[in-house]
Amino acid sequence: MTQSDPRLIAALDFPTAELAKQAVEQIGDAVGYYKVGMELYYAAGNDIIRFLKSHGKKIFLDLKLQDIPNTVASALRVETMQGVDMMNIHAVGGRKMMTMAAQAVKDKAEELGIVKPKLLAVTILTSMDEEQFSELNYNNTIAEQVLALAKLAKESGLDGVVASPREAAEIRAACGPDFLIVTPGVRPKGSALDDQSRVTTPAQAFANGSTHIVVGRPIMKAADRRAAAEAIVQEIKDID
Repeated sequence: MTQSDPRLIAALDFPTAELAKQAVEQIGDAVGYYKVGMELYYAAGNDIIRFLKSHGKKIFLDLKLQDIPNTVASALRVETMQGVDMMNIHAVGGRKMMTMAAQAVKDKAEELGIVKPKLLAVTILTSMDEEQFSELNYNNTIAEQVLALAKLAKESGLDGVVASPREAAEIRAACGPDFLIVTPGVRPKGSALDDQSRVTTPAQAFANGSTHIVVGRPIMKAADRRAAAEAIVQEIKDID
């Protein structure tokens, strides 16, 4: 039996708490870290956070906040109170928003006497390809823009970024060994791409410098979810 690996974050992209809880029960101890995104959080709220915590799971609350700096900082104080382990905001919110966000999380965690959740900046979504990106009228390529946003996030006091594994090597070189790089767009060998554009295998992601990978459909749509998770964990452990 393969035990969980903290580098694997499984995405609970479900429309109801019941479906998400069923998946967690089926997967058991093969996964210890789960991502709760907008779909599930808007459906289930903090009930799903409490459920995961009661099962001893770590939680990446993936709400990708972006708003005026005060609003984002206030929202993150509330998120910090829920006891999650990782949260994120959009890097394109800018330096002031990110700096205030990082300070708000730090201050709230100290006030509560808890370990500070890791705060990440989303760079460019992994569903985005160069054709779609060109419509946004940036002067940079995707890779150049991701690197610029990652550097800005580090300068603003964030713990890391969410980025494609294809940009991970450049981010690692620019931002140092302790900067977190959480990468969606990871597919085990033989998996469908679904709506992702910039993808790699787990082995390639970690070789490029990723610290965590986020995997959803290859686990959640598998006939045997636990076996699918265990196979990915084994693929990760084979790298070590």
